[in-house]
Amino acid sequence: MNQHTRPNTRPVYLVDGCRTPFLKARGVPGPFTAADLAVGAGRPLLLRQPFPPEAIDEVILGCVVPSSEEMNVARIAALRLGCSERTPAWTVQRNCASGLQALDSAAQSIGSGRADLVLAGGTEAMSHAPVLFGRAFVEWLGNWSRARSLTARGRLLAQLRPHDLAPVIGLLKGLTDPIVGLSMGQTAEHLAWRFGIDRPSMDRFALRSHQRLGTAISDHVFSAEITPLIAPDGTAYTQDEGYRADSDLAQLGALRPVFDRPTGTVTAGNSAQVTDGAALLLLASEEAVERWDLTVLAQLMDIQWAALDPTEMGLGPVHAMAPLLRRQGLATADIDVFEINEAFAAQVLACQEVWSDRHYREEVLGDEPDQAIPDDALNPEGGAIAIGHPVGASGARLALHLALSMKRRGLIRGVASLCIGGGQGGALLLRAEGGMP
Repeated sequence: MNQHTRPNTRPVYLVDGCRTPFLKARGVPGPFTAADLAVGAGRPLLLRQPFPPEAIDEVILGCVVPSSEEMNVARIAALRLGCSERTPAWTVQRNCASGLQALDSAAQSIGSGRADLVLAGGTEAMSHAPVLFGRAFVEWLGNWSRARSLTARGRLLAQLRPHDLAPVIGLLKGLTDPIVGLSMGQTAEHLAWRFGIDRPSMDRFALRSHQRLGTAISDHVFSAEITPLIAPDGTAYTQDEGYRADSDLAQLGALRPVFDRPTGTVTAGNSAQVTDGAALLLLASEEAVERWDLTVLAQLMDIQWAALDPTEMGLGPVHAMAPLLRRQGLATADIDVFEINEAFAAQVLACQEVWSDRHYREEVLGDEPDQAIPDDALNPEGGAIAIGHPVGASGARLALHLALSMKRRGLIRGVASLCIGGGQGGALLLRAEGGMP
């Protein structure tokens, strides 16, 4: 065990993983529910294992907006995947990092000796986010259910006003912080203003995300990561739908701001896309690896959580990565690749800015300065701006892609991190099996 790992824990290994294509939300419910997506990712993953599904000790999934028909979606997915009725399954929610929280919870179960094999990850059908009624109409419905006479119901009908029927879009409510009253996009606008990040810089970053993803697709990078989905109507979905091969700066520059009209700089083009998708990973103890002769992708070395001002939630990755590396005795130069979730171009650019800023590192983080993250080491195969961001699944996608990328490229260490709505950050450190400590 590495001298910097947490004491009294067993090693935790990522042995395999799989994800669905990330499907762009198009204003109507998509063809798959959150459970469908989880099963779609989990079934081929389990079919290629040398152990039966009943051997899994626990199933943990992240999901931010489960439907009323799929509460505790992890349990539903576990049973549909053939896990034992005696296999505990539970769902976690830490906003954008719910999938990473699932991995952390799984690692704690394995590290403490409670489990040897855990299926963990995340799933999200954002297109199925509920449309709600406002408080006035809900109260009216309550009064209607208690009315016992035609006269009472007639009076209630006379009180009903058209504006009482105005729908409340659950997704928009969920993406707005109730403490500071800002949407996630507005917090990105705040970071752009604070750090002087202009619109051309954001659009160039967004274009780079598409270009890097396009190169990765051409090189068949995702063939070991993505499994096709077949919808009930027979339609096959084989690849991520957010990628725009024809994207260019002119198109991106023509888009109007979304969150701060008319003078803002954050647009749909330089923000992550609203997406449906799932990503699942198998985590195992050393005993399980030996018992089932499993191939190891990487060792999960450490995970760190952090919190900060909700208005600057986009800086969460910096607040999580800095103490993570400090605890492990590492610096930027020791990390071969960084995967930072691209919630917004402005947010990632702000993270790059403060990561190597002496004042911010010393005064805000209480840490020593470190060198900048090299551009070619940051999201080298694209990110959520081009791929999509199904919030409950993205943390698991980042971990899966990081592990596969490190193995394919012969890298030793990698970090995956996300900002989290509400003012938090999460980060994970992987080391390739066989890499030097």
